Amino acid sequence: MKSVDLNSDLGESFGAWQMGNDAAMIEVATSVNVACGFHGGDYDTMRKTVELAKARGVSVGAHPGYRDIHGFGRRPFYGMSGREIENLVAYQIGALQGVAALSNYKVTHVKAHGALSNVACEDDATARAIAAGIKAVDSNLVFVVLANSKLVSAGEAANLPMAHEVFADRAYEDDGNLVSRKKPGSVLHDPRQIAERVVRMVQDSAVVSVTGKVIKMRTDTICIHGDTPGAVEIARGVRQALNDAGIEVAPFKHG
Repeated sequence: MKSVDLNSDLGESFGAWQMGNDAAMIEVATSVNVACGFHGGDYDTMRKTVELAKARGVSVGAHPGYRDIHGFGRRPFYGMSGREIENLVAYQIGALQGVAALSNYKVTHVKAHGALSNVACEDDATARAIAAGIKAVDSNLVFVVLANSKLVSAGEAANLPMAHEVFADRAYEDDGNLVSRKKPGSVLHDPRQIAERVVRMVQDSAVVSVTGKVIKMRTDTICIHGDTPGAVEIARGVRQALNDAGIEVAPFKHG
């Protein structure tokens, strides 16, 4: 039987500002990536998210991004040195590890957020710096990487355990990278279309680009964004479609 993990980016609320429905998403996901205070989230939100995940037995990972609350981490910060990116990543992982310890729960993986991930997918130096930051904190942390991107080779070079990720609700370019959010059609919203698409992704180990090109991709985990409008309905539809197709939904193997 084929098996796949469903992950969601959560814990992105900040103070009185609320983002998404974390409690409902955690009922569907098998792993979550928790904002660490730089693009979203704060220490109270982090702990609440960890507690929700622990209660459901859902895996918790750090979701480090650029220090950009106003831009939600979706604006690239070019020109940062490798050392600065290592520090940025290690700092945020450590923050979540500390908060998770308060709930006696373990951080199992790391997934770069937003623009940090987008830059790293095409830039070797950024990808290697992220991997180095993770490895320095804990070489057993699973590096969640965009399938077929520069993050994969960086993870391999650092000898980190990896989970290859595809996106349920994002369109792909012909080169295997995600379509920029600045372009129309970059984010998908139709729950039925997304569910059918995800089943094909898992069955075929491939995604179809915006031009119809079939791109082979290893598929260990599928991301459904928690901040997408209708995210909970989309997630439930995806999980049901996978179950109906005889595909097991379960956490990816940890390091």
